[in-house]
Amino acid sequence: MERLSRTPRLDNPDSDALRREILDYFNTTFDRYEQLFEVLTSDEAYFVKPIALRHPLIFYYGHTATFFINKLLLAGLIEERINPRFESIFAVGVDEMSWDDLNDDHYDWPAPAEVKTYRKQVRQTLDRIIRTAPLTSPIHWDHPWWTILMGIEHERIHLETSSVLIRQHDLKYVQSHPAWPVCRDSGPAPANQLIDIPAGSVTLGKARDDAHYGWDNEYGLRQIELKALQAAQMLVSNQEFRAFVDAGGYRDARWWSEEGWDWRNFAAAEHPSFWVRTNDDWQLRLMCEQVCMPWDWPVEVNYHEAEAFCRWKAEQTGLPIRLPSEDEWYRLYDLSNVAEPSPGHSVNANLHLDHFASPCPVYRFAQGDFYDLSGNVWQWTQTPIYPFEGFAVHPCYDDFTTPTFDERHNLIKGGSWISCGNESLRTARYAFRRHFFQHAGFRYVAGAPPTAIPDSRYESDELASQYAEFHYGDEHFGVANFPQTLARLAISACGSEHNGKALDLGCATGRASFELARHFTAVDGVDFSARLIDLGVQLQQQGRLRYTLQEEGELISYHERDLASLGLADVANRVQFSQGDACNLKPLLTGYDLILAANLIDRLYSPRRFLSQVHTRLNPGGVLIIASPYTWLEEHTPKEEWLGGIKRDGENVTTLDGLHEALDAHFELIRGPEEVPFVIRETRRKFQHTLSEVTCWRLKD
Repeated sequence: MERLSRTPRLDNPDSDALRREILDYFNTTFDRYEQLFEVLTSDEAYFVKPIALRHPLIFYYGHTATFFINKLLLAGLIEERINPRFESIFAVGVDEMSWDDLNDDHYDWPAPAEVKTYRKQVRQTLDRIIRTAPLTSPIHWDHPWWTILMGIEHERIHLETSSVLIRQHDLKYVQSHPAWPVCRDSGPAPANQLIDIPAGSVTLGKARDDAHYGWDNEYGLRQIELKALQAAQMLVSNQEFRAFVDAGGYRDARWWSEEGWDWRNFAAAEHPSFWVRTNDDWQLRLMCEQVCMPWDWPVEVNYHEAEAFCRWKAEQTGLPIRLPSEDEWYRLYDLSNVAEPSPGHSVNANLHLDHFASPCPVYRFAQGDFYDLSGNVWQWTQTPIYPFEGFAVHPCYDDFTTPTFDERHNLIKGGSWISCGNESLRTARYAFRRHFFQHAGFRYVAGAPPTAIPDSRYESDELASQYAEFHYGDEHFGVANFPQTLARLAISACGSEHNGKALDLGCATGRASFELARHFTAVDGVDFSARLIDLGVQLQQQGRLRYTLQEEGELISYHERDLASLGLADVANRVQFSQGDACNLKPLLTGYDLILAANLIDRLYSPRRFLSQVHTRLNPGGVLIIASPYTWLEEHTPKEEWLGGIKRDGENVTTLDGLHEALDAHFELIRGPEEVPFVIRETRRKFQHTLSEVTCWRLKD
């Protein structure tokens, strides 16, 4: 097979040479994608869905071309659309939420000939831009030409995903093609064996100045020490997997997760999807034909099937067999010194379309002590995709990865025979839903459970996200961080001799709790909302917090904050978060040198009860700090419980008056009242500016 051009280095100082290389990269990619659709036998093949959960192939034929136009418009490299209708209907694909999430939407698709004409127009536009647009080297994340590479790499992704859909099409709709020659070698599979892997460290992540194009999830850093383990020398072959099938593995719920068993029952699966039983024998469906079962080729399954096999294999062998983590795959890859594709040479892997348009025997390509750590088929890992530290979305494609940060998309590693460009690099990170079929199989490992990964989810609850930004986000309009300001004020009021325990009542997401831990040896953060406390716990346990913010309408932005950059990582272990009711606190919450009640009293159902009891929670000489904008609302507090903001006997009663009435018997006012401002961001252009009145009270001896 003719070698497909490699993803180019973007730091070539010779701009003319770089321009020529990108032009070749674009054209060879565009040509290869056209060749993929030449395997379809009729126009009908474009409109009949290969599987119910995806669009018909006509969508994917047009989608990659419209992606170029839509992204180049965002980058300012073009000013006008070519075909607004096409650039709308071909814009958004399908990522079903579940394996039973059927999509029956009706679309008025154009004829294949119309789309082919449109693709020619797009090619001409890109050819002109690449030949004539100003170009300075290097091309980086913020460079206008980054979107050109984005479009090319995007089409290479769909070269693969569309080939999977074609593989699931009825055979009458596909035909063999000289551009897609399959491997014809097959035979019995050799016995797999476990290879010892010593303990060691791995580093994941891509530097911002890396010379090759990367998707957003690749950038950042993760370093981790791994324990010793054993790993299968080869990918699991069809023959090795057949033992699981013959043992009734698809009919025994013991081997399956609850999610996997639900999928198995819904799909009525009895064997791998690409296996075809014929006259008591087995055949294998390839992209364009069906062949006698090559038992020494890698089995191709979804995550659920791979996981079930590992559980069955563990019982058969008495070993802790499981799928590897992403970290462990990198460990194997690095130890084996796997070579990446390079210009002018065929890669030592069934990868990048250098050898076959199908899998091949699992012992064909040796890489160190292993086979196929890269290439042949993707390899499922047990790791749901998550962002590295330092993750950021690209402004021209903000939803490439973030929708997959849901604990439901597992990483696949190593690439398949058709994986090319960015997909073929060590740094590539792609993830699919666990029920999804790709050109993917697996290898197993034996060892203790891997280290837990950071939570991948972005907090999207509007109130929780607003509080996360309020506590840990940017300052707005020059107003200092409110929880931090209160914590500093509290530490000053207590003095150096009072540094035992502190109680942060109404702690929300916990910023003041962490700030108080700089001074106090122990801090209890208590809030009525478990939803908000969970974010503080997440920060404490993982060191970082991710959340979304509304920009305008349905548009959102993605944010990450961490304790280390705030200088709070070293004191975080002094904080204990718990859910509680300020009007009915647990008896153990006592013995404090400080109680901070920030923006709390006007949200309590009985602030008078709270104030009548709070002195019993303090040590002698302890300090109570109350901050509140005094926004009394009957939806939170019955009017008879309001401390102020009322008329009594025809006279005005302020909340400060009410505080004196409630506290003077046990406290003396030592500071305040003083106004401390705060700003809460609601959207990109809407902010709530408020003044909170702060008073400091010391418990009388």
